Amino acid sequence: MKRTAWIVGIGAAVLAAGGLALAKRPAQRPDGGTGLLPVGAEAPDLTGQDQAGKAQSLRAERGHAVLVYFYPKDGTPGCTAEACAFRDAWERYAKAGVTIFGVSGDDAASHARFADEHKIPFPLIDDAALRWADGFGVSRMLGITSRVSFLIDGGGKVAKVYRDVDPGVHADEVLRDAAALPR
Repeated sequence: MKRTAWIVGIGAAVLAAGGLALAKRPAQRPDGGTGLLPVGAEAPDLTGQDQAGKAQSLRAERGHAVLVYFYPKDGTPGCTAEACAFRDAWERYAKAGVTIFGVSGDDAASHARFADEHKIPFPLIDDAALRWADGFGVSRMLGITSRVSFLIDGGGKVAKVYRDVDPGVHADEVLRDAAALPR
């Protein structure tokens, strides 16, 4: 029994010393900051490929609100629930003039299968290189991004950051907040 406690203790010490990067750490952003991009910050000028192979750009969306939501992995239960909630609210988002970008480290082929299976009508951005995650300061564990969302106003500034997202109610929450943005 003492040997087991010693091994567990050594493992904890290795993790605490940073020997293995299992714990989430604040992300270092290209702008020099750390952690999530704060409210009021300029959204990064990013372009990425969506599930249909089309280039999607944040700059091209200036003039109206944009939701950039990061999710861990295509096809997992929470990620599917979140994407389907946005899908089900898609007409209300379109009517409100709010663009949605789903972003994960999965590649475009994975996104295409996921979007096809669940009839996702909005772009899912291939962020295998983690440029979007880094630009927004989204942390990751074992290479998988955290679930966090950013509401960006028409001027390209972060209006709201959603940390502990509940996939079941997030779509309605964001739509309410987008409606409150100045026009």
